[in-house]
Amino acid sequence: MTTEEHARWNALEVREPGQVPAVTPLAWQVAKLTDHADRLMNNALPDTFPYEVERGTAGDALAVLALRESIRRDVEHGRGTRVHEALLLGASWREVAAALDVETGEARELLRAWAQGQRNLWQRNEAEGRRPFGLDADAYAAVLALVERDDEARGRAATSPPSAPRRAPSG
Repeated sequence: MTTEEHARWNALEVREPGQVPAVTPLAWQVAKLTDHADRLMNNALPDTFPYEVERGTAGDALAVLALRESIRRDVEHGRGTRVHEALLLGASWREVAAALDVETGEARELLRAWAQGQRNLWQRNEAEGRRPFGLDADAYAAVLALVERDDEARGRAATSPPSAPRRAPSG
């Protein structure tokens, strides 16, 4: 992200989660959320507080709500990607489930749903004549094979992170 993009973000007034551009780093969202939340916390200070402070407004409260929702969605969206990554890097299903504080079946369903969404994304882009992104048929099958792996089985331990969902070759 560039300095110019950061400046545009800082100037952006957020009142709905859809106003947050999709590629906005979580750190930027948290920083903006913190500024609004700090002003809201200042409302609890007495009128006789000895220092000048900026008090929160309804706009601050709406921004906090919208930014928290945007952050929640971003974090939720990344769950499937991180489950996939953990398994490829050698984690077992039991470890993944423990990290998510769920049963292994729920963790498996999370990965299955993520993979289906990635496969749908690939197919939709392909049908629209756009460069596909997501999981092609082979990558989708590989993820489904992970879903069926035994709870204690471990994949190869990699020294570098697995590749992101595939893009079609350019050309």
